[in-house]
Amino acid sequence: MVSIRLSRAGAKKQPFYHVVITDSRNRRDGRYIERIGYFNPVGKDHEVNLLIDIDRVDHWIGQGAQPSERVASLLKVHRKAKAAS
Repeated sequence: MVSIRLSRAGAKKQPFYHVVITDSRNRRDGRYIERIGYFNPVGKDHEVNLLIDIDRVDHWIGQGAQPSERVASLLKVHRKAKAAS
C-alpha cells in the first residue's frame, strides 16, 4: 500500500520532517516515491513551518494512498489555513 507519511531529517533535538509518498513496507527514512512538502515543528515564527503541495496530495489520495494520522492532521491544518487566507 502507498502511504503519505513523515520522514525525519535534521539534527539531534532539532527535528525537521519531509512529507513523502512511499510504499508502506519501506523504512521511515528509507526510499520514497515523491517528496511533496516539509514540516518544521521547531521553526521560528517568521519561518514557514508547514509547506505541502495539496494538488499532489489530492492526486495520490485519488490513486489510493493513505495518509498517516499525523499527516492527516497536518493536512487538515494546512487546508484550513489556505481557506482563511
